[in-house]
Amino acid sequence: MNGRSLALVVACALVWVSAPTLRAQQPPTQAMDANGAPLFKVDPFWPKPLPNRWSMQQVTGIHVDHEDHIWFLNRAAAAEGDEIGGDGTPPRIDCCVRGPEVVELDQDGNVVHAWGGPGYHPLWPSALQTVIADRQGFVWVGGTAPQDSILKFTRDGKFVWDFGHRPPPGVQLAEDNQQTDVLVSKGRFQIDETAREIYIINWKRVLVYDMDTGAFKRGWGGHGMPLSEISNAPIAPYKWTGAPPPPEKNFVPDLHFLEISNDRRVYIGERGQNRIQVFTTEGKWLEDFYVAPNTPARGEGCGGLNNVKPPPCGTTYKLAISRDPAQKHLYVADGTNNRVWILDRQSGRTLGSFGGNGRYAGQLHWINAIAMDSKGNIYTGEVEHAKRIQKFAPVLRSTP
Repeated sequence: MNGRSLALVVACALVWVSAPTLRAQQPPTQAMDANGAPLFKVDPFWPKPLPNRWSMQQVTGIHVDHEDHIWFLNRAAAAEGDEIGGDGTPPRIDCCVRGPEVVELDQDGNVVHAWGGPGYHPLWPSALQTVIADRQGFVWVGGTAPQDSILKFTRDGKFVWDFGHRPPPGVQLAEDNQQTDVLVSKGRFQIDETAREIYIINWKRVLVYDMDTGAFKRGWGGHGMPLSEISNAPIAPYKWTGAPPPPEKNFVPDLHFLEISNDRRVYIGERGQNRIQVFTTEGKWLEDFYVAPNTPARGEGCGGLNNVKPPPCGTTYKLAISRDPAQKHLYVADGTNNRVWILDRQSGRTLGSFGGNGRYAGQLHWINAIAMDSKGNIYTGEVEHAKRIQKFAPVLRSTP
C-alpha cells in the first residue's frame, strides 16, 4: 500500500469513528406528541416557599425578563383570614402574613426583589393585572380599576413615572371608544421597547401611546376599523347551544391580552369571542384564530369569581409566544377549561394542550397568567382560590 492509499484509509477510519461520536454529542430536543405539540412536565418543587412567612395570593400577571427572572403579581385583594392572620405580637397563628405584591424570582425559585402593595405608593393599583420588566431595568405595573393606571418603578421598587389618563374620582364613564385622553381600564397593557410605545386594550379597541411621554399616537377596533367607526353599544349575548359565538366584526369584550411577536405581529385575545385577532403594529388586520370555539364565551353560562354560578366563560385569557427563533407556537391560557392550548403560530391550528381542572401539581384552577423563558419553561399563574405559580419544563428526548 502506497502512502496516498494509507492516508485515505486512515481518513475514512477517522470519519467512521467520529460520526457516531458527533451524533451522540448532539443536545436533546423537546419531545412532541403525534400532532406535533411540544410536551411539558410540571416541576412540583418550584418555586421555593416565599420567605418571611409571606402568603401566596392570586397570581394575576407573570413576566419573564431578559435575565430569565420571573416577575409575578401576588395580588392579595382576596386574602383569607388564615392566610394573613400571622400579624400581631404575638402572632395569632403561625402562618402567615400579607407579603409584597410584586415579586421577582430567579431560575431556582428564590426571591430576588419583592415590594409593592396597598399603601406602598399613593397611586398603587387596587385591581392588579399586569407586570412587565423591561430591558432598561424598569418594572411596569398596571391595574384595571377606574383610578388605577400604569406605574413605572426601578427593579428594587423606586417610583419613576405615572402614565396617568385617569377619569375624575367618582365619575362613572359611559363606554366611549372614541375617547383617548381619559381611560377607565388601563391594566391590560403591553410595551414595545423597539418603538417606545405602550399598547392598551379596553372596551372595543386597542390604543397606542408614547412610552416616555404618555401622548396618544393611534388606535383601532376589531378587524382594523377606525376608532370613529367602533360601536359604543354593548355586544349582545348569545344563547349557547354548543356552537361557536355568532360572527362579530367589532372586538368583543372582555379583551384580555395583547402580545407582540418578533416579526411585529400583534395578537389580541377576545375572551368574549374565543378569538385571537392578528394585526400589524399599525393596525392592519391579518387574520383570526379561534381557541376551543365551542366553549361558552358570553351570555348564558357566564359567571364570576368566588363560586358564583354558573361558571366563567371564554378561552383566551392570556398568551405566551414561544421563544425559539421562529416563535413557532402560541400558548393560550384558558381559564374556563383550565388548559393551556398550543397553537401553530403561522396557521392558528390547535396542536394540543396540557393542564386540566384541579389543584394537584400540573393541574390548573382558574389560570389567569402565562409566560415562557428562553429555556422553554412555561410559568402559569392561578387566581380565585388556587393562588399559585407553577413551572412546566419541556420534556426532552435524546437525538438518535
